[in-house]
Amino acid sequence: MMKHDQINQRILRELSKDGRLPNTELAERVGLSPSACLRRVQELERQGVITGYRAVLNPVAMGVGFVAYVTVGLKDHTKEAQEGFERAVALFDEVRECHNITGTVEYLLRVEAEDLIAYKRFHTDKLGTLPQVHQLVTHVVMGSPKDERA
Repeated sequence: MMKHDQINQRILRELSKDGRLPNTELAERVGLSPSACLRRVQELERQGVITGYRAVLNPVAMGVGFVAYVTVGLKDHTKEAQEGFERAVALFDEVRECHNITGTVEYLLRVEAEDLIAYKRFHTDKLGTLPQVHQLVTHVVMGSPKDERA
């Protein structure tokens, strides 16, 4: 297993900012030769540290004007209820993230919609109709001064 030294950390930091960074520029930024840098990146990929590269999308340009985090409490605390809920939300385009969490509720969702009306339709007609759902609490995002998701 490859150690995560300072050079690897710099490689990961640079690639997380720009996954399309050419290897020659990445090598220059982290202080390696291009061949040594490429070997390290390939090893990080092989080990599963780097699992892929993504395009970072501008939600506003895509027509998303409403973002909310929704906590979801389930009626039953069973494996079957969780699996059923997870299968259902996997089919909802509005749900961009689904996290099983600890605490007073079971899930935290990040939901994107065109606007408040579209979110209300999603909340009422999709999420609120799932048989596993007992409680929904919506937290509307007013702004995101720091967001490092890619």
